[in-house]
Amino acid sequence: MSDKRRAEIEAKKAKLNELRKARAERQKAEAEKRQEIVGPSPRKEDVLELVDILTRSTNKRGGPDSVGDFTPSSSIPGTPALGHSALLSGSAGLGVPPPRTTSRQSDLTSDRGISAVQLTASSGTDHVVEREVYPRSMMDLVDVEQELFELPQKERVIYNKEVQTNVEETGTNLQDMEDEIRQRILREKEVEAERVAREKELEEESVKLDQEIEQEIRGKSPIDIPPCLVILTKCLELSEEERASIFSAPDFLDFVEQSSKILQRALNDNYDYIRDYTIGAESGGDDSEGKRVKKVCEFSDERYVKNRSITDIDWSPKYPELSVASYNKNSAALNEPDGIVAVWNIHLLERPEFIFHSQSDVLSVTFSPFHSNLIFGGTYSGQILLWDTRAKHLPVLKTPLSAAGHTHPVYAMHMVGTQNAHNLITSSTDGTVCSWLVDMLAQPQETLELVHSGHNKTGEVAITTLDFPDNETTTFWVGTEEGNVYQANRYDRAGAKAGLNQYDVYKGHAGPVMGLHFHPLVGPVDFSDLFLTCSVDWTVKLWRAKSLAKPSTSNHLVPPIYSFEEADDYVYDVKWHPSHPAIWASVDGSAKFDLWNLNMDTEVPVVSTTVGTGLKAINKIQWDRKEGRRAALGGSDGKLYIYDIGDMAIPRESEWTDMQKTVAGMVGGGGSGHVNGVGERDSDLLRMSTR
Repeated sequence: MSDKRRAEIEAKKAKLNELRKARAERQKAEAEKRQEIVGPSPRKEDVLELVDILTRSTNKRGGPDSVGDFTPSSSIPGTPALGHSALLSGSAGLGVPPPRTTSRQSDLTSDRGISAVQLTASSGTDHVVEREVYPRSMMDLVDVEQELFELPQKERVIYNKEVQTNVEETGTNLQDMEDEIRQRILREKEVEAERVAREKELEEESVKLDQEIEQEIRGKSPIDIPPCLVILTKCLELSEEERASIFSAPDFLDFVEQSSKILQRALNDNYDYIRDYTIGAESGGDDSEGKRVKKVCEFSDERYVKNRSITDIDWSPKYPELSVASYNKNSAALNEPDGIVAVWNIHLLERPEFIFHSQSDVLSVTFSPFHSNLIFGGTYSGQILLWDTRAKHLPVLKTPLSAAGHTHPVYAMHMVGTQNAHNLITSSTDGTVCSWLVDMLAQPQETLELVHSGHNKTGEVAITTLDFPDNETTTFWVGTEEGNVYQANRYDRAGAKAGLNQYDVYKGHAGPVMGLHFHPLVGPVDFSDLFLTCSVDWTVKLWRAKSLAKPSTSNHLVPPIYSFEEADDYVYDVKWHPSHPAIWASVDGSAKFDLWNLNMDTEVPVVSTTVGTGLKAINKIQWDRKEGRRAALGGSDGKLYIYDIGDMAIPRESEWTDMQKTVAGMVGGGGSGHVNGVGERDSDLLRMSTR
């Protein structure tokens, strides 16, 4: 995010804080204003007095609760309590005294200075009487009982020596008070409604501003942004501890790993979207365009492959864009795993698609041709490891370090069989060849020790490379450290015993054999009995495998058909092209990638390319399995190079017959000068079976 954009976001956040502060101040001002309008809260005594007045007023007006009498409250001083019986005053002329029971009350009233009071009493018949009170000194009081009769109800007036209240005036005041209370309540409701409206308006404005800030950060509308990116935006507002806990979560790391791979694959798409297909349509282009070898890409990662060398390469049998490379240890990093295996994707150049770990240097690696998720590796310690691309970095299965398996470095492995019955064949420098079931690596299914009686100090054969002819699962050929090539059998067959063939020795190299590869079984002519070997003696040699139908009974040296001696350094690997019968390629210690076409020239390669800077050797080469247009080259600098050979990978129909003539010329001498004359040349060397 640019500094300008960040400044705009900060300004909007400051504006939001000001709005919230203004809202708080407005709420405070409204509360004070409401307090001024409503006034102070009434005291409890005032409320009780108001209720008492309202009650008396209602009874006076003859409301529904009125019974036409009035019972004085004890709160009014000097008001006597009246019973249900009435006291009648006698005539002054008769001198009838009031009842005895009222003499004390009359004295009380007389003592307080009341000359004459009209009192009303409530009874069951609601009779009303009048009573005159005289001083006690004027007459004697007697009790007289007389029948009560109903008189018209008179207005009751209560006198107090301190206050005299006008009932009509009191009723008017109460009505005014009620109206005032109602008005206050209405004003409070209006103020509250106005406050709620302002709060809602401010809240909507705050939410709108928050959404605007989020959209500015994301740069898109909320509909176009995935929820994961919204979560990442929210993380910007978290504390350092909260961010660390989120970023270290396994689910979050997996999400970032997978999503970033998708983005990088899309960015690495090198298709030219503005290509003009009308350019060069008339001229037809350059005829040499398809013959040039060009580099497609190179894979390297400082984190994983720094100070390591590539030891082996293979292509995925299912996904043509995936290749796998094995690496030895990084002596400068003691905390990293000794060996690693990296799966690279042509559409993901910056880092490997998968990375796997090993406790020992990985010297050989191969994809399972029957299970695209499985990868096998042979290590320097002798263990066979199995990784699964659906699992984590560590192997899912591995062989034990015991005498039952390998105890020496495993430099070669090969998968043979069919989908329902296949085995992994591995070999090590102690002369041991093991056969494994891919789902059970606890112990080998078969163990074969290759020994030769012609060896001086020890009978074991130090195997450096191994290969099977196409459609062959029992007989195989191995290259050794002393430079010889031997044929061996897994089982007894056709008069030959299991183990190393003691009589036939393919002798021609003066140093360890680094690579061995049989011609693929493709096209109308079968060349699958031809194989190439390369060595540290700077040569590549072409051989024909001796017919298994004629096993030798005595020592017999088999010479190479032809020797190619154009390399300037150790030749580390050689491979036949998977679809063109006459093309093969080799790599050497001078970083040369030599492409040969035997139908065009047997003396020099048709294309020789220096890989990388030319300062590091190229250890391995592997053609892709689908078309053979691309070759993967593994360097001792830890980089994996992908080269495209263009239209040279497409064979013509005549290539197979031309190859027959080329091989016949090599066998016959043909003026080549590089034919090895050691041993006999069988007449059946020229025989090529046609399928």
